[in-house]
Amino acid sequence: MKTLSDIASVLRSKNAGPLQLTFDIIFPDRKIFRLVKDGGTLNPVQIGQMYDIDPAHIHIIYYDIVNAVKITMPRRYASGDLKDDDIYGCQQHVPLMGLSVIE
Repeated sequence: MKTLSDIASVLRSKNAGPLQLTFDIIFPDRKIFRLVKDGGTLNPVQIGQMYDIDPAHIHIIYYDIVNAVKITMPRRYASGDLKDDDIYGCQQHVPLMGLSVIE
């Protein structure tokens, strides 16, 4: 199995405002992008389980023209909250790195 960290050219996270996180995943070519997109492993249920977020609040957008995926979901705590451990949201992609997406 190949993980996202094995095949993605870019895998990053950041804030999309104080209440949302966004993840950018960019693949090196159309073939790998299509394998991931068509494979169905990258889905709201799988991601919701990883981040303990209701899948109904996870949005996945595929950008075919640039071989990229954007995932947006609510932050567990607002950016800057006393309970927040990543004010910029830039370390939240780490769980996605190990997600197996291609056999």
